Amino acid sequence: MTDKHTGRCFCGSVEVEVSGAPEAMGYCHCSSCRSWSAGPVNAFTLWQPQNVQVTKGAEHVGRFMKNPTSGRQFCKKCGGHIMTDHPTFGLVDVYAATIPSLPFTPGVHVNYTETVLRMKDGLPKMKDFPAELGGSGEALPE
Repeated sequence: MTDKHTGRCFCGSVEVEVSGAPEAMGYCHCSSCRSWSAGPVNAFTLWQPQNVQVTKGAEHVGRFMKNPTSGRQFCKKCGGHIMTDHPTFGLVDVYAATIPSLPFTPGVHVNYTETVLRMKDGLPKMKDFPAELGGSGEALPE
């Protein structure tokens, strides 16, 4: 895997670069992520904030904070979703689809109690979040 990957919003006005390796990759099934992504599940890649940088179009980045745990960022020109800052985790979620050159290798499902799309893939299914991120750490059956 290369050390850096560049992603873009839908129209290409905003570019983001990630470097190093993500802390985790997986799927979120919570209702907020489903609504924001307009899909039954959201694929995430979590990064240390210092490893995520907007390299083009910072003036076009809009922000929406529905709650204190998720500061969602999008392109104000096209509405394309870019990333979510998770201050309580100390991590940034750059949506997997935003950085297509990064090989997506999910390791976990989070908030699986809220799922609307059962996925039988052998990955751990967490009730909410891992304990180290403030969740219960409880795993659910596939």
